Amino acid sequence: MTRSNAFSKGPEASSHAPRVVLLAGPTAVGKTSLSLELAKRLSGEIVNADSMQVYRYMDIGTAKPSAAERSAIAHHLIDVAAPDEPFDAAMYLDLARPVIDRIISRGNVPIVVGGTGLYMKVLTRGICSGPPADSRIKEELSREEESSGLGELYERLSRIDPDAASRIHPHDRQRIHRALEVFRLTGIPISSHQKSHGFEEAILPAVKVFVFREREELYTRINSRVEEMMARGFDGEVKRLLEMGYGPDLKPMQSLGYRQMALHLLGRLSREDALYQMKRETRRYAKRQLTWFRGDPEFRWFPVQDFESILEWIVAETQKDRMLRE
Repeated sequence: MTRSNAFSKGPEASSHAPRVVLLAGPTAVGKTSLSLELAKRLSGEIVNADSMQVYRYMDIGTAKPSAAERSAIAHHLIDVAAPDEPFDAAMYLDLARPVIDRIISRGNVPIVVGGTGLYMKVLTRGICSGPPADSRIKEELSREEESSGLGELYERLSRIDPDAASRIHPHDRQRIHRALEVFRLTGIPISSHQKSHGFEEAILPAVKVFVFREREELYTRINSRVEEMMARGFDGEVKRLLEMGYGPDLKPMQSLGYRQMALHLLGRLSREDALYQMKRETRRYAKRQLTWFRGDPEFRWFPVQDFESILEWIVAETQKDRMLRE
């Protein structure tokens, strides 16, 4: 699959193109209810931009929309990969492009919803793919991880490319390996490749909205969400994943909540400590999300409580596009 700027070709990339709506916000802020109402008002269809909701069998811990919500409004790019299948921003982009084209061809508005900033960035600005994969280097890195551990590879990445390491989780095996692979192939840090790409040319026009809450309120909601997850049977969900053969070292199983609950079920962490760490790490993740989106001045920020103001502004912006096309 090609990863050229496909959106720059064809009528949808012109100045009169229908813009997609990007609705972003930190975890637990309340994006789902807002996106559903927005879809009703705009004749919209929702495109997932949450890096965990792409995985099958991982429902409670990723706060996927309910079956009723998904039947009421069309949702896309949910449950598109198994937990042991590789999935990254480039794959997301390859899947999202035709989905958005089809939504626009039906006369509907694509509403991209989530908190994974990288997915939204590559969707609207393209991607820096770097050099092609090298199977020999991949095998070398796998052997080095087996003998020294992933932590050693992450420390190595921190020394040669601190910018990349600061954006990669220490347990994100796939991205750590790729960053080290790029450095070995080119002698240039992957962060430098990404900076040279620049992400300066918009390949997909978008109305960008970021919704937020005051910190203490958001943290209270995060803590409550963890308790609600447990009440809904999150421990059972993780147990089923382990029984299906999806081990704790898989990238999705290293994500928020799943890592801590897997460690608890394997007898390596008490339930109390697992819940404490889930809440703490989710709060930290929300803080990182806020930092990421502050770096994109095209996002207009709204308190999520300003429900009507948000909806009115987005509707007005999308109506401008329709007027230009008429």
